Amino acid sequence: MLEIKELTKNYSNVKALDNVSFNIEKGEICGLLGPNGAGKTTLLRLINNLLVSDQGTILINGEPVSLKSVRQIGYMPEERGLYEKMRVEDQIMYFGRLKGGEKNRLRIVMNEYMEIFNLQGQGKRKVKELSKGNQQKVQIIATLVHEPELVILDEPFSGFDPINGALLKDLISKLHEKGSTIVLSSHNMNAIEEMCSSIALINKGELLLKGELSDIKDNHRTQRLILTTRKPISTDLLEASNLTETIESVPTSNGRKGYSYSIQKKEGVKNNDILEAVAFQGEVIHFEEHLPSLNDIFLKLTSQS
Repeated sequence: MLEIKELTKNYSNVKALDNVSFNIEKGEICGLLGPNGAGKTTLLRLINNLLVSDQGTILINGEPVSLKSVRQIGYMPEERGLYEKMRVEDQIMYFGRLKGGEKNRLRIVMNEYMEIFNLQGQGKRKVKELSKGNQQKVQIIATLVHEPELVILDEPFSGFDPINGALLKDLISKLHEKGSTIVLSSHNMNAIEEMCSSIALINKGELLLKGELSDIKDNHRTQRLILTTRKPISTDLLEASNLTETIESVPTSNGRKGYSYSIQKKEGVKNNDILEAVAFQGEVIHFEEHLPSLNDIFLKLTSQS
């Protein structure tokens, strides 16, 4: 759906993007991550033909970025762009027509989204009369009303309470089921981790990684295990087995009863070796390999680059 090849963009002496290349497949939900100033906004503006790159190419469905190709995109920038004195429905129809939408179809889709976001009866009101949360909903509807193939949402959860955040997550899931390709740029790591199948991480204008989230987590395994036993175990006895680097007691989670331990195993030691050594002392009621959170990976890689 989206191919980015050797993309470079400079602002005076600042290199906003430095030879960035990656692809996003059709139907993929990709999280675009990076600290402030990493180059994410520049990248999104280039994709939407709002800036011109110094080097490299961007292809949408195999075609170079153009006025025609960006009509396939629904882009909600972090800096919201509603006209406060304009009526809600006029605003949505205006943006939909700018993207080449057909008037009757736009009105049907607009009404469907107004119902999804509980905005029925609000269409005749001016944008400035709405709460910030409802203005955010209008911005999202205006982004999606022309039924784009590629949806790009920059900080879409900003300003939403948990209820409306859940509404948006449900909508994104439905768009995904219908085959839309979605790019989510956000600092909300929990939402990205929950919704995205892949991530692209940018820092200081460079692409640090792009891939399936499950593969990235697996590549950053920490060799740490969390287990819970029915009765306390002897940590001295487990240390004597020469399988572990460290062992420490930790609070139990998810309402479990018992005694939990965080175990850092030695390089090359198999999970089964630890399990057998602990089971020798008593019943194990929970055992899992700790995988780093997306936030852990983000902090690790950005601090190293």
